[in-house]
Amino acid sequence: MDINELRANINQTDDELKKLFERRMETSADIARYKSEHDMPVLDRSREREIIDRVTHGQSEEMAGYTRVLYNTLFDLSRSYQSRRMIYPSRLPDEIEAALAATPKTFPARATVACQGTEGAYSQIACDKLFSQPSILYMGTFRSVIQAVDKKLCRYGILPIENSTYGSVNEVYDLMKRHKFYIIKSIRLQIHHCLAARRDVPLESIREIYSHEQALGQCSEFLERHPNVKVHICENTAIAAKLVSASGRDDVAAICSGGCAELYGMHIVSDSVQNNEHNYTRFICISRDLEIYPGASRISLMFNISHRPGSLYRTISKFAALGLNLVKIESRPIPGRDFEFMFYIDLEASVYDSAVLNLLAELDADPEPFVFLGAYAES
Repeated sequence: MDINELRANINQTDDELKKLFERRMETSADIARYKSEHDMPVLDRSREREIIDRVTHGQSEEMAGYTRVLYNTLFDLSRSYQSRRMIYPSRLPDEIEAALAATPKTFPARATVACQGTEGAYSQIACDKLFSQPSILYMGTFRSVIQAVDKKLCRYGILPIENSTYGSVNEVYDLMKRHKFYIIKSIRLQIHHCLAARRDVPLESIREIYSHEQALGQCSEFLERHPNVKVHICENTAIAAKLVSASGRDDVAAICSGGCAELYGMHIVSDSVQNNEHNYTRFICISRDLEIYPGASRISLMFNISHRPGSLYRTISKFAALGLNLVKIESRPIPGRDFEFMFYIDLEASVYDSAVLNLLAELDADPEPFVFLGAYAES
């Protein structure tokens, strides 16, 4: 047979498979209605194992492996198809719809906002870009920012969550597991670091450098070129600048923004000391209550999964079945539980989509821990 005849055989087989697949999915929908009426879960592992055993019986070991992959994919598609036709015992869709109705149509221009650090910090710069007239409360730690929001000392808080060069801000992710809040907006801020000192001194005279751990990581290549300089970690780049400006010493410097150096009357010893010129940090704006503003096109979730082979894949496949794009997935260890992880996901999706709401309800109804962190726009 030539290639055209072989391809004709494939086409004929595909047409037959398509009809059989449609029939299988229609039957899955009937099963979904039955399960919903009889309060049965979508997932039935014993039934899936029974099917796998039956269809691989008599096959070669190689072909049985391919068949298992095929049927596990079919199971994922069937569960997703069934899930869209079932009603889950979750209050989350109602909470989201209530937030959509209660949230103002425009993002507030004025608000009391908590930021970590002091005047000149990157969090403050992000805050000024999000709000045109913010009243800022400066806090000592990221935890203090969250606590200020939780105790209603302010309406919102600003937190850095990830950097394009140095990666995630792990402390913030870990705080997400222990505190309840919602993300209502995010912003990507381009970060330009400089090395600043009290006076206009040569770089060779600097013996010590102060900055935040993230900033130091983003400038690791610059620091490697000066191995004899001692590095000190501070709570914030602005706090580092403030400390150096008040030190009375000319052999110490801070890695901070150019605006921060100007604010504290410092001189730039070396400009653009970050590893990458395209260096961005994402900041999130958090609130105690769920607020969803028009234009929200990103959803953030946090969940745990069972410690079994394929568990993460089965969860991710639910998003894939709806054609949803995952723009971030992050795992963080769960304290006190060996090799178990909490997963953080960002996806491009709208809560106005009923299929997305139903998927969120399905995840929320699952016995595994699940947290809806918010639906928001990113600027």
